[in-house]
Amino acid sequence: MKQKRIRKRLTHHSLNRSMAGNVMLFVFMGICGVFMAAPLVLIISNAFKPLDELFRYPPMLFPKNPSMDNFSDLVVLMSNSWVPLTRYILNTIIIVAGGTVGHVIIASMAAYPLAKRDFPGRKLLFNIVVLSIMFTWQVTQIPNYLIISKLGINNTYLALILPSFAFGLGLYLMKQFMEQLPDSMIESAVLDGAGEFRIYWSIIMPNVKPAWLTLAVLQFQQMWGNTGSTFLRNEELKPLQYSLQQIINGGPARQGAAAVVTLIIAAVPILFFILCQSNIIETMATSGMKD
Repeated sequence: MKQKRIRKRLTHHSLNRSMAGNVMLFVFMGICGVFMAAPLVLIISNAFKPLDELFRYPPMLFPKNPSMDNFSDLVVLMSNSWVPLTRYILNTIIIVAGGTVGHVIIASMAAYPLAKRDFPGRKLLFNIVVLSIMFTWQVTQIPNYLIISKLGINNTYLALILPSFAFGLGLYLMKQFMEQLPDSMIESAVLDGAGEFRIYWSIIMPNVKPAWLTLAVLQFQQMWGNTGSTFLRNEELKPLQYSLQQIINGGPARQGAAAVVTLIIAAVPILFFILCQSNIIETMATSGMKD
C-alpha cells in the first residue's frame, strides 16, 4: 500500500511538473512566434498603407486608412513597361520550373548510388559534395560565369537552369534520407527482375517523397530569388523578380508599389511552402524506416 501511495505521489508531482513545463514552453514559443510573425504582418500591412503612413516614424503595424492605391500603381507601372508582364511571368515559370524539377531529378539520381551502392571513390565523392555546401554562391560566381561563357549558353535560360543542378545541399539531403530505407526493399525488387532505373523510379522515389518535396521547396526559393542579372542581357529573357526589383529601386515616389512588390516576393515562396508543409515536417521529424 505504501509503495502504491508513493508511486501515485511521484506520478502526481511529475505530471504537475510536466504540465508547468508545457505551459512555460508554449508561452515561450508563443512569444517567439509573435516576433517571427511581426515582419510578415508588417509586409502585408505596408501593401495597404498610403504613402504618408509608409513614411511615418515610428512605423505603425497596421494601417489607419487602408487603401488599394498601391496595387493600382503597380498595375500602371507594369502596363507601361517595355516588356509585357506576361513575358516576365513566362520567363519565371520556365526558369523556376526547369531549375527545380531538373535539380530534384539530378540530385535524387546521384544520391541513389551514393546511398545504396558500394563502389570505389564513393566516400570521396560524398565528401566533395559535403565540402561544396560550405561555400556561398559568391565564392563560385566567377567560376560559374566562366563555365557558362565557355559552354556558349550565356544570355539563355540554360545559364540560370544548368547551375541550379549543382546544389550540394539537395544531393546531401536525398542521400541521407535514402540511406534510411531498408535494403530488403531493393533486394526484393532485384529478385523480381527490376533494373536499376525501375528500382529508383518505382521504389526509391515514392518512399522518399517528403525529402524531394522539401528539396523542391528549397530549390524553388533559391530560383525565385534569382534576378538573372549576371547571365541575362536581353530584357525579354529576364524573370519577374528582376522587374520587381527595378520598381523597388525606383525611389520614394514608387514606395507604395514597392510595398506591394515586397508582398508578392514574399507571398509566392510562402504559398509554395504551405502546399508542401506536411511533407517538409515529416522530413524533419521522421527517423526513417528500419529493417
